[in-house]
Amino acid sequence: QVQLVESGGGLVQAGGSLRLSCAASGSIFSLKTMGWYRQAPGKQRELVAFITSGGSTKDVDSVKGRFTISRDNAKNTVYLQMNSLKPEDTAVYYCNTLPISVTWGQGTQVTVSS
Repeated sequence: QVQLVESGGGLVQAGGSLRLSCAASGSIFSLKTMGWYRQAPGKQRELVAFITSGGSTKDVDSVKGRFTISRDNAKNTVYLQMNSLKPEDTAVYYCNTLPISVTWGQGTQVTVSS
């Protein structure tokens, strides 16, 4: 069973940067499309960006040009570099496969102050 452990969140001022990491156990990681998701208070969880096994990426319009997803298959890790953070980026951030096929991890809290 694949397990996901997110880290790297924190409190940052608007305009700041954070780099999130998601470590996945399991040898099939490199074959999977991986995504970063977030859930803000009172809102549904949403997909933010994803990266295919071959390295192709796509992100949603609200983070385009500010967030970059990447992966290191040798380390079974996917990253989310977040720049120019805005208060509306405040949420718990999670990683998972796309489509979702793994139990959610605990997530990592990102709080952006204005």
